[in-house]
Formats: sequence, structure tokens, C-alpha cells
Amino acid sequence: MANALRKTRLTEDDYLVLEAEAAQKSEYVNGETYLMAGASARHNKIAGNLFARLHSAIRGTPCDAFISDMKLRIAQYRVFYYPDVMLTCEEEGNPLYREAPCLIAEVLSPGTAGIDEREKWLHYRDIPSLSYYLLVASDRRHARLFSRDAEGWLEETLGEDEVVNIQCGPVKTALSLDDLFERTDLSA
Repeated sequence: MANALRKTRLTEDDYLVLEAEAAQKSEYVNGETYLMAGASARHNKIAGNLFARLHSAIRGTPCDAFISDMKLRIAQYRVFYYPDVMLTCEEEGNPLYREAPCLIAEVLSPGTAGIDEREKWLHYRDIPSLSYYLLVASDRRHARLFSRDAEGWLEETLGEDEVVNIQCGPVKTALSLDDLFERTDLSA
């Protein structure tokens, strides 16, 4: 008979303490942790391109842009995720995580696309401050943007010659596929 292992469920506080000392990042979902896989060079370039656009757009505003190392806490679901890119415009006091993003972007990798498109989206869409959820493919020139209006969420696919306008508080910027895939082997 095989030996059974009991997996210990962590509190949020325990997770934050362990994560601060961990050699590898883990996301936290309702008491359990999940190690994060490394990302490809193309994945990093796409996330970096988006971060650079947002970083330029936030100058002179109280908003902040974060790339991959800032945790997002969604208290109602007891989760901590590491979005690839996040834009916040509300003052938040915790130095380890944010809770009120306006924009979240995930670069889809083959191993994580399902989680980003289903599990995370189910959690993200209930964040009151969230106005935009951007999903960018890492294997082809493709991006989908979910945006919230007074009636709910709209989904649009970004075409080759299209630009989407993002406005979070005082931050305004426009994004195209060329912006997202600049300096990758998927550049136009």
C-alpha cells in the first residue's frame, strides 16, 4: 500500500511569509500553493512591451504599473496571483500585493492559457475596480480585450490594423498588435 501524504492548507498570512522567502514564486488559491513555471523570452518581451507602454502613460499620475512580481490579492476568493502586467490607480497600502487594479494583462503560454482564460477570468471579472483584462497570445499575433461598461463585459479581438484605447483614471494609452509584439520574432 502506498504512503499517503496529507497536504497542509496555508493561511494567507502563512503564504505571504513563505512566499517572501521562497526561491520560486507560487500562486495561492484557497489555502493551496501552485508553483509558477518560467516564461519564454517571447513571453517576457510581450509583457515588457506592454509594461513599457503603461509606464510611459503613468508619468505625472498617481497610478502604478507592475510587471510579473507584484501579487494581486482577491480576498473574496482567497487567492493571490501574479499577473504578467497590472495597472492600478487607487492608493493601496500593502507593499506585497495590490487589490484594486484597473487593468490586468496575461500573456498566454501553452501551459497556462487555460488557467488564464477560465480560472483567473472567473476571479478577475468580480474585482470592482477592474475595467480591462487583456489576453495576449505568445505563439501568434493575437490579443483579446475584455472591457467593462455599464452593462457588463465586452470582448473584442484586436485585429492587425486596429488600436484599442485604454483609460484608467487619468491614464490614457492606445495599444496595437505592433505595440505588443515589438522586438519579437512575431513583429510585423
